[in-house]
Amino acid sequence: MARILIVDDTPGNMVLTSMMLESEGHAMFCADRAREGIDIARRELPDLVLMDVQMPEMDGIEAVSILKGDLETQAIPVVALTACAMKGDRERLLAAGFDGYIEKPVDYVNFLAEVRRLVGPDQASKRK
Repeated sequence: MARILIVDDTPGNMVLTSMMLESEGHAMFCADRAREGIDIARRELPDLVLMDVQMPEMDGIEAVSILKGDLETQAIPVVALTACAMKGDRERLLAAGFDGYIEKPVDYVNFLAEVRRLVGPDQASKRK
């Protein structure tokens, strides 16, 4: 079981991702704004952060930059959870500091595969 932080300003997306993660037995933290997500990440040090890219006040790109620039949170994998699905968006977001990329609408199988890739037993122990 991993501890996963979901940062998404759309309630429906939050419910959907939470349900998929619960089905795998993961514990979750939720934030609907990037600043709140950063605060939770610093306090709880989750195993994974799923970050919406387009949010009000601060976008996910700025938030991942802050998390990756902080010694306490830089090793936490952050996945872009985004509707940005144009050619080159995946590469642009990975270059911005995200460790993974999941397109919305979320495909259940691909979503869980990406989560497992980043929080499998071997991955979580490498960050401790």
